[in-house]
Amino acid sequence: MKVPREHSDSDRKTVRDIERMSSRQNAQTLSQEYDTLNSDTQKSLRSWISDSEDTTSSNMQQSSSMESLFSMMDPGEQKLPPILTAIQSSGAPKQPASPLLPPTSEVLKNQSPQGWKLTPSSRDVNEDTDEDISNWTSGRPRPPKPKNAITIAVSSRALFNMVEDSKIFENEGLEKYMEYQINNENVILSPGPAFGFIKALQNVNARLRSLYPNEQDLFDIVLVTNNHAHVGVRLISSINHHGLLIDRFCLTGGESPIGYLKAYLTNLYLSADSDKVQEAIEEGIAAATMYLGNKDLPFSDTQLRVAFDGDALLFSDDFDQNINATGPDKTSQQDPFSKDKPLAQGPLKQFLEDLGRLQKKFYAKNERLLCPIRTYLITARSAASSGARVLKTLHAWGLEIDEALFLAGVPKGPILVKIRPHIFFDDNMFHIKEVQKSGTIIASVPFPSPLRGSLSQEGEKK
Repeated sequence: MKVPREHSDSDRKTVRDIERMSSRQNAQTLSQEYDTLNSDTQKSLRSWISDSEDTTSSNMQQSSSMESLFSMMDPGEQKLPPILTAIQSSGAPKQPASPLLPPTSEVLKNQSPQGWKLTPSSRDVNEDTDEDISNWTSGRPRPPKPKNAITIAVSSRALFNMVEDSKIFENEGLEKYMEYQINNENVILSPGPAFGFIKALQNVNARLRSLYPNEQDLFDIVLVTNNHAHVGVRLISSINHHGLLIDRFCLTGGESPIGYLKAYLTNLYLSADSDKVQEAIEEGIAAATMYLGNKDLPFSDTQLRVAFDGDALLFSDDFDQNINATGPDKTSQQDPFSKDKPLAQGPLKQFLEDLGRLQKKFYAKNERLLCPIRTYLITARSAASSGARVLKTLHAWGLEIDEALFLAGVPKGPILVKIRPHIFFDDNMFHIKEVQKSGTIIASVPFPSPLRGSLSQEGEKK
């Protein structure tokens, strides 16, 4: 009997569908088994790679890992997969490696989405490394990283004597000034009021590096000026000629540089422009206007000497305000200024703290007597009336001052000639003019504007 054609086609289609379903099921089963085995294999490979520091330990750990995996299988399935067979063979020279899947670096890399590496892990991308400064000039010490440094920002007119240059700018205008600078870019500028102070800071850095080769807690000098970039050539030539290690420049082309001070993490700003200093003080940045002394005095080449007046500098100006408000004949000023009550801090307290922190690094190396930093407190006040409170305040802050001189109204000039500090911070213009005659380098620290205005009004009323 003849089977109809449509029945024959239908049967063949049914058979093909059954075969396809069976093939899919077999493929899924094989895929699941392979994934399970591959996962175990990858775990064994990770263990093998991370612990393979030498050939002997690698072979031992491979064997242990493969035997452990082999023992976990059913007796009927105790057959190593090709990749483990290849690894095992590669560890034994006398046995030929399996050609099915050699353990090359490409194979290992493709088996992990992260790409395994046999080399040590790289450093965190956010970590600062020495390689970050690839174009550094050989023979020069690298400046410390800004986040660790004590940053001193200094203007060009504070660092160098540019009095004549400033006259050209004031009398003939900007274009003539720039033309003059370009024509004289090979003429070396002479030292200005902050020059000796900056040189002394470099000496401290050198001494610290000799004791702590990897030290980062150092002074970092930044030249901050509103000069145009065309003037930069002359400034660079002068800095290199005098052996100054200044590598960070900020030339703002006529704009005020004060906005950059915080970006440079500035601890102290020194300028010859009192308006810019006042602007920095208003921004909460310790700053001072630099003045040359009227006489040339030699300064120490081996020791940084920093002298401070007390009121409104290291300490707050509360005492001055109280006297101006009540008068020296009023007894009410005694109560709020008890000798046991610490004074509030002034704008330069943080800088004294920075100096003290560096001093302790020398003390730790038993170099207290050879420390290249020495600090002085020179105040017109009497030790009997305020000496105890001042010293107790410093002690409460955890700070030391090397020498404290309470002059009780005696002029400061002769004392400063004896000390010869690289810089003397004061806020009183009467004292500044008197001290300037003796040749001392002055750094005038102004009051914030609201306070200065209130004190001026009080003086006018009296």
